[in-house]
Amino acid sequence: MSTHRIAVVGGRPAPIHGAKELGIDVVLAHAEGQFDPAEAEAHCSRIVVGDIADTDSLLRLLAPLHEERPFDRILTTTELSAVPVGEVNAKLGLPGTSAEVSRTIQDKALTREALDRHGLSPVRHRIVADAADAADFLASVGGRCVLKPGKGAGSLHINVVTDAEEAARAFAAITDFGYGGVLAEEYLDGPVVSVEAFSHGGRHVVLGICEYRVNDHFVEWECSVPADVAAPHLAALHRLTADVLDAVGLADGPSHSEFVLTEAGPRLLETHNRLSGNGIPELVRRATGWDPARLFMTVPLGIESLPAASPEPTRGAAIRFLDAEPGTVTAVTGLGGLGVPVRHLPDGARHPHTIPFLKDLADAAAAVVVGKHPGDVIAPMHSLLACDNGYAVAEAATRAEAVARCAELASRVGFTTV
Repeated sequence: MSTHRIAVVGGRPAPIHGAKELGIDVVLAHAEGQFDPAEAEAHCSRIVVGDIADTDSLLRLLAPLHEERPFDRILTTTELSAVPVGEVNAKLGLPGTSAEVSRTIQDKALTREALDRHGLSPVRHRIVADAADAADFLASVGGRCVLKPGKGAGSLHINVVTDAEEAARAFAAITDFGYGGVLAEEYLDGPVVSVEAFSHGGRHVVLGICEYRVNDHFVEWECSVPADVAAPHLAALHRLTADVLDAVGLADGPSHSEFVLTEAGPRLLETHNRLSGNGIPELVRRATGWDPARLFMTVPLGIESLPAASPEPTRGAAIRFLDAEPGTVTAVTGLGGLGVPVRHLPDGARHPHTIPFLKDLADAAAAVVVGKHPGDVIAPMHSLLACDNGYAVAEAATRAEAVARCAELASRVGFTTV
């Protein structure tokens, strides 16, 4: 029998690779159609399916299993499940991040208020009640501002507005989206990086810092580690990340915090108590040897400890999403002779997340995954949901070399669309 037993709620992909080898019995609770059963079954003993964003539903799924054989932990790295998991842990008497802390982190206005109370990362902001209020905020900050949902992620409905008419359109679109009201913030100018950290008992360790390239819709179409652009700000980013996590009350587990490197120093965009998306945990593993997805399971159980200090990257790693003109695919070209492993989703299949096979390719220095076939539709890259055409991933001696390798591989894969 396994030494440890946990329930993992959600995850895209589910962060349970290697659990059996570590002596961890995993029950995976997930939503129908949001995970790959074949991938999950290799690493867990049981899968239960239901509404993992609802506390009562999640309790009905997990309470009988906990009674049958108690869980050591119920963990999640899924944003919509963080509050329900906190509430279920409280009902079952298990440790973990509280629902209150997760609510503060998910609500971007509450996060800003927590930072303001601690005098951290000053950013002018306001929850706006209507289009006129949004226009008034724009006038107060001058030039341009950002309107976005008060909750959410994935680059959905982030709008830079420069006049009252644009503010009205953005307010209407976000209101129709309906997720946490409309938050107005001053525009932060500078490159964007993310800090991937892990906490245990209130000790925060930065595992890696990721550099982004984004399009006009703020979609991160290329991610790379370590972030060269962050080099002048490393000390400030390490210090500010720990202060932000303390301010919102996060003491345990993974975190993904995005910062803009402004002329006045790093300013927080938002923080999340989850593993990052876009395959970034795998980039951190390739660059430093420390795998945030593995630590997600092992640190809470006492199997492994966090490093005493932030690991120094010894390699560079990058991922780049494949793009093409929107339309219906008539041909996919360039897959032969790439000289790297190539994985192509089966024709007619749609994977539940945008980075399939990433763990399968962990030993490859570079690889290409293609997600589309003739007849499939390529959507405009207006959100991370449209990053499902495939990707190139690479590691090299430096970040710049890994980025160049991804760019070279991506340039050789072609989608003809009409």
